[in-house]
Amino acid sequence: MLTIWGRKNSSNVKKVLWCLKELDVPYNQVDIGGKFGKLDDPQYLKMNPNGQIPCLQEDNFVLWESNAIVRYLAAKFGKDMLYPQDLQERANADKWMDWVGSHLFPHIKQLVIGFVRTPEAERDQKQIEQTLTEIEKLMKVLDNTLAEQKYLSGDKFGMADIALGPMIYPWLNIPIKRPSLPNIERWYQLMAERPAFKEIVMIELS
Repeated sequence: MLTIWGRKNSSNVKKVLWCLKELDVPYNQVDIGGKFGKLDDPQYLKMNPNGQIPCLQEDNFVLWESNAIVRYLAAKFGKDMLYPQDLQERANADKWMDWVGSHLFPHIKQLVIGFVRTPEAERDQKQIEQTLTEIEKLMKVLDNTLAEQKYLSGDKFGMADIALGPMIYPWLNIPIKRPSLPNIERWYQLMAERPAFKEIVMIELS
């Protein structure tokens, strides 16, 4: 049985849990991080010396970094479903997973901290507006890509879509002004039709 360490409402934990649900792989999930704390617990730091979530534990095998975990799960349990066997298809999915993690996630994280976790009276509106400007630049890149292909992973749903979904959810559901980007909105509706996405990703933001 796999164990996933990390609170359910973390965007990066959601990736892993969503992936497992899509693959119908049983798992245990342990709440850690956020209000649950324990990231600096010595026992946990032996598994993940970064003190971050998520972390996968499979017998004596331990893996951290959410995209690495999703790739591992997709390769082990989802060949030809989530993990392309064609090297070029896989490289394109990998590219977008890295783009989400390196470019989009830091700004989405800042938006959630600034808007959701900070009381309204204490919000730095200037910082939020700067964050939204950066996100909108990235969303235009994404929207243009999704104008040419049905999924971020290519012609079919895959691991790049799993990396993206938990980042798009807060952006579309935080009450802010945002540009109309029809291709992202179309893609999001496809995700919202997936039972695993509804169960794992579409939960209260925190």
